[in-house]
Amino acid sequence: MSRLQTTENLTDEQQELLKLVRQFVDEQIIPVATELEHRDEYPADIVEGMKEMGIFGLMIPEEYGGLGESLLTYALCVEEIARGWMSVSGIINTHFIVAYMILQHGTPEQKAHYLPKMATGEIRGAFSMSEPGLGSDVAAIKSKAVRGEGDEWVLDGQKMWLTNGGSSNLVAVLVKTDLGGSSVYRNMTTFLIDKESGFGETAQGITIPGKIDKMGYKGVDTTELVMTGHRTTSAQILGGEPGKGFYQMMDGVEVGRVNVAARACGVARRAFELGIAYAQQRETFGKKIAEHQGILFRLADMATKVEASHQMMVKAARLKDSGARNDLEAGMAKYLAAENCADVVEQSFRIHGGYGYSKEYEIERLYREAPMLLIGEGTAEIQKMIIGRRLLEDYKLKG
Repeated sequence: MSRLQTTENLTDEQQELLKLVRQFVDEQIIPVATELEHRDEYPADIVEGMKEMGIFGLMIPEEYGGLGESLLTYALCVEEIARGWMSVSGIINTHFIVAYMILQHGTPEQKAHYLPKMATGEIRGAFSMSEPGLGSDVAAIKSKAVRGEGDEWVLDGQKMWLTNGGSSNLVAVLVKTDLGGSSVYRNMTTFLIDKESGFGETAQGITIPGKIDKMGYKGVDTTELVMTGHRTTSAQILGGEPGKGFYQMMDGVEVGRVNVAARACGVARRAFELGIAYAQQRETFGKKIAEHQGILFRLADMATKVEASHQMMVKAARLKDSGARNDLEAGMAKYLAAENCADVVEQSFRIHGGYGYSKEYEIERLYREAPMLLIGEGTAEIQKMIIGRRLLEDYKLKG
């Protein structure tokens, strides 16, 4: 067990679960990750293994067939999985956000229908707010749902950057519903769309064109979603009532930011592990490069950033578990962990020298994966806006 990224006051059950996940990562993920990533191949066997371990139902309550674990436990598991291959953690992160939104905001019927099958991985979730012309500017979405006859709604528009877009069979989609709400944010609704896994027309009026070719974060399928006259009913509105979609999505993204922070912590730790191992093997000028002061300084800086990110992430998760507001801490954790991860990966890449540029070495993959964490679940600039506005609330001048 590494001295870095240890977490105090875990129960015996939490420690045992993390031990099992760590073993799974070391034995089933790390040995095949780079090969699968280079082929951009979906990790089907790894996903089946996670189903058997109950990972897809980690935070789903026991009454719905899940393990009923805390956000902290989930985040620590994600940290371990991302250490093996970040794409695998992405597969469960999006699923988890949809399950969390249904658990927190769904109707009793929606919870009873979806959560038991989500706990086993039979139903796999994806979600999307983004569109081709916007990312973080959620208020500018153009996709919409219009009332039809009776209880019917008709959805049209194009969504972007769906992780699990092809492999999922349930998508939570945020669209405009102009029903006279007092603000643009009260005129948005989240719909739950059932579809088939795969590409092409996967449901009536729903098309998944194909995978988006990416620099990194391969293996997991990232797609668009096109809605062309998709007909649905009010029963598929999350919570059953229109106009609450923006707030439901923001709640999901808040826990998603803790998750992205955990992924950044996992990738950073793997980069540190690779760097410190290579530094003790490679020789220059008659000694191991770890004995050169310049490399020693790099290792110290990397380890400090790995540790600081982990502790910030743990604090944010524990706050959410306590029921307290954690938007400040989640934003800080995501911002800090993603920036630190990018830096730690680059320093490990530099330690590897020319070999870091070779696809034979694992650090090459991490070097392409780390940038996604700088933009996923909100860019650094968005995190700073959230953090700054929240600080002004807490430190508002009086009198």
